[in-house]
Amino acid sequence: MSAQQKENGEANLLITGMTCAACATRIEKGLNRLDGVSQANVNLALESAQVVFEPGKLQVEDLIRKVEQLGYGAKQKEQSNRAELRKKTIRLQQGKLLASALLSLPLLWAMVGHFSWTEGLWVPELFMNGWFQLALATPVQFLIGWSFYVGAYKALRNGSANMDVLVAMGTSAAYAFSLFATIRFAASDSGVDGMQGMDGLSAPVGAGGMVHEGMAGPSQPELYFETSAVLITLILLGKLLEALAKGRSSEAIRSLMGLQAKHALVVRDGQELQIPVDQVIVGDELIVKPGEKIPVDGIVGAGASAVDESMLTGESVPVEKQEGDPVYGATLNRNGLLRIQARKVGKETALAQIIKAVEEAQGSKAPIQRIADIISGIFVPIVVGLAVLTFAAWFVWIEPREFAGALEKAIAVLVIACPCALGLATPTSIMAGSGRSAEAGILFKGGEHLEGAYRIDTVVLDKTGTVTNGKPELTDVISEQGWDDVRLLALAGAAERSSEHPLAQAVAAGAIARGLTLPHAQSFEALPGYGIRAVVDGRELLAGTRLLMSGQGVAVAAPTLRAMEELEEQGKTAMLVAVDGQVAGLLAVADTIKPTSQEAVERLRVMGVEVVLMTGDNARTAHAIARQAGIDRVLAEVLPEGKAEEVRRLQQAGKRVAMVGDGINDAPALAAADIGMAIGTGTDVAIEAADVTLMRGDLNGVPDAIRISRKTMANIKQNLFWALAYNVVGIPIAALGYLAPWVAGAAMALSSVSVVLNALRLQRMSLQNGGIGK
Repeated sequence: MSAQQKENGEANLLITGMTCAACATRIEKGLNRLDGVSQANVNLALESAQVVFEPGKLQVEDLIRKVEQLGYGAKQKEQSNRAELRKKTIRLQQGKLLASALLSLPLLWAMVGHFSWTEGLWVPELFMNGWFQLALATPVQFLIGWSFYVGAYKALRNGSANMDVLVAMGTSAAYAFSLFATIRFAASDSGVDGMQGMDGLSAPVGAGGMVHEGMAGPSQPELYFETSAVLITLILLGKLLEALAKGRSSEAIRSLMGLQAKHALVVRDGQELQIPVDQVIVGDELIVKPGEKIPVDGIVGAGASAVDESMLTGESVPVEKQEGDPVYGATLNRNGLLRIQARKVGKETALAQIIKAVEEAQGSKAPIQRIADIISGIFVPIVVGLAVLTFAAWFVWIEPREFAGALEKAIAVLVIACPCALGLATPTSIMAGSGRSAEAGILFKGGEHLEGAYRIDTVVLDKTGTVTNGKPELTDVISEQGWDDVRLLALAGAAERSSEHPLAQAVAAGAIARGLTLPHAQSFEALPGYGIRAVVDGRELLAGTRLLMSGQGVAVAAPTLRAMEELEEQGKTAMLVAVDGQVAGLLAVADTIKPTSQEAVERLRVMGVEVVLMTGDNARTAHAIARQAGIDRVLAEVLPEGKAEEVRRLQQAGKRVAMVGDGINDAPALAAADIGMAIGTGTDVAIEAADVTLMRGDLNGVPDAIRISRKTMANIKQNLFWALAYNVVGIPIAALGYLAPWVAGAAMALSSVSVVLNALRLQRMSLQNGGIGK
């Protein structure tokens, strides 16, 4: 969520009644026109709307009222159970489909009996009777198919058109023509009137130009009752299959929600109580037994165990936890009794934030979706116009005054052109791709980032905590004359333990490991990219780089600089320590690269992506780490503001840049990059500034994210191509008379289902060594 969204209100609405892309476009336009709405995205596949608005001008109730004015239903997601609503909708669709199929079967039977190759098929004489067909077709048309009329009315009332308009027009034309022909034939048969003046009704043919051999009299009219009934049945079938398939595309969120613990064992007033997890409050002491899920995020207060955090990170190896270590809700305690103190509950837990991130990614709109929106917004009126032209061409020029034949071609054009597949092409792929990435521990904060990542051709990696383990160890303490190692390390350790930087933590941990008692710092200031400033025991202390010392006017002797260079040549990071304006000594720490860093860099190279190592560390250390990781290009001694500038410099050279980091000093560069990727084990500031969060502390997440994006975009383009090609090819074929309306209806229904099923292939992308392919 952007900072602007946080300042404004945000509503997540569940929308009911949408039937195609035109519906979603109409609702989106209607909401965006409201004074006070800064952004509204409507997702057809998720049947949802995300709206950012000004609370001073609008309330959620105003948004719901606007949706209802447009002819649809809306509820706040928090007030609705999407899974239950989907089940209810599917049960209703199944009932309507069954009734429609039973009523349409005799009509279909009669129609099939008219083909020359089915002349031996027995057809009950009753099925040929026009009044019997009318009795079967009427409830299908006006009871089961009533929703199409309602949808068409609401769309036309609001000055637009959607799929319902096409279906209502096509089926009504077929039904009305057949009803009129049945009444005229009955009147003629009773001697009231003749039909000789009604061209196109005198031939003994039926639906699709097929001969009605079983009906009495040579003047038996053509009837299209089966066209309207079978069309409605096929459309209902397509809707049901579509709903079932869309349900599968939401599996990622449902499976994440299913990971949450239902109950927690808390200690209150000295008693152990089993309570629902939503009643846990911050500060509660919880007992987690072996084999149980950890209910909320917290800190281990007592005990030790191995915890399976694979649901968060995708890493299958359990993580050892002991007193003081963080634990996360929904992870599994393997083998030890843990007492934890609750720190984050409810919507603040890591799992809740992951679910929210996935929902926002699935509900947001990728830029490529705008193409489909523009097309669908003008598509239905164009199709209606083409249907009218088709009817006129056949009735006036191709088969003059053959009303039935011209009507059949026009109906086929109306039906085959329904833009359902076009509207589903993008959102279903975004849903499936973001869901699959969440399972791999990769969280895209929006569909635009999922789309943007596929263009990345340059990846800039921070060093400490990103390429390296971020847990360096103190290796050397070199004190200047007048100082001893113990006193120097005690002061430095006291100052550094207030810093979040891994190098600082290594110094503090090294001092404690050596049995030193660290005094408390009276003041502390982090100087990102330089080091730290602190006051310990009344003495002002500086620890950091050469630039820090020169910037503070501290002179560094040549022998000290040479010792520093020697440490750096060994791949160590050396820090100068000054006390009260005088250099007191050197500290050196060594960090090792993560076991997977070299593999991830190689994968990126194979994918055609350039890798750059950028760090505030000195050039010698940076190059030593780069050689180990297989990185050729190094940008060293870059300050935080300089990191963002280096990213912009790459962009100005025509590169599409992804920045990967984990610390506060990486935040400006993460924000400046085309795609910012934060290591999930890093700081909250870095995660907030990034577009993608890699929950695993593993660089394989970078090629994984790019690979997922490329696969998703390829899938979207496939869907859009086939959806458009289907209409471009299908409409002319229908207009030329090569498709019966019922065949067009079947093709239209199957096109939507095929798009959804193609998108669902993304959920089966294979994972290899924590990554997605090569």
